[in-house]
Amino acid sequence: MTLRTERRPDGVALVTLDRPERHNAIDLATARQLEDAWREFRRDDSVRAVVLTGAGDRAFCTGIDRTADVPQPCSPYSMDDPLRTIGPKAADLWKPVIAAVGGMACGGAFYLLGEAEFVVASENASFFDPHTSYGMVSAYESVHMAQRMPHGEAARMALMGTAERLSARRAYEIGLVSELTPPGGATSAALRAATVIASYPTAPVQGTVRALWAAREAAAAHATALAPHLISLGNLSAADQQARFASRTNDYRLR
Repeated sequence: MTLRTERRPDGVALVTLDRPERHNAIDLATARQLEDAWREFRRDDSVRAVVLTGAGDRAFCTGIDRTADVPQPCSPYSMDDPLRTIGPKAADLWKPVIAAVGGMACGGAFYLLGEAEFVVASENASFFDPHTSYGMVSAYESVHMAQRMPHGEAARMALMGTAERLSARRAYEIGLVSELTPPGGATSAALRAATVIASYPTAPVQGTVRALWAAREAAAAHATALAPHLISLGNLSAADQQARFASRTNDYRLR
């Protein structure tokens, strides 16, 4: 198993992406495990709030594992994306989810951050979107981030690719992160918040979560509907993407 779930007696479930040797990148098996976990929590009354984190201190998640083989349909009007269904809202889960980020969070990690209620991060966290650097359209990722941060900040992160990373401090200043902790402290802080939320009556909490998401769904739905077409039109070929990935450097500016 590449996903660990722990149900605590205080009504909080701790979900941990457990592939630290791959920077907690999501392969197809992990994607399925995430979907299953959210659906299990829907039917488990003992779980009233969830904390999502990544194993190790180097990364929360670096998106889809580049070794994952995802064949695409031969049509510009449809696209298979295994990350579309890894988030809690995609599984119709309206119990609050708090993301605890340490280390890197990039690319496909935004599917998870975008469907969390709020984000707690340690000071060593950083956020970036590598898509444009590798010849790929940042579509779903940009939609998620545009809902969580000022437009100019979301645009800069998407367009600067691997040349720049958003520091935890800057992410806190612009509202992407709601609480900043010392290195290694994000999960504990998220668990403290989740424990408080889990102590409140379940129905009002879930109703509040649903109301908050209703406020942003119309714009997100319209943008998401365009995403497959933008990706089909704008992505370089898989071979060209791989060539750009292979020639990458580790040079970046932390902003």
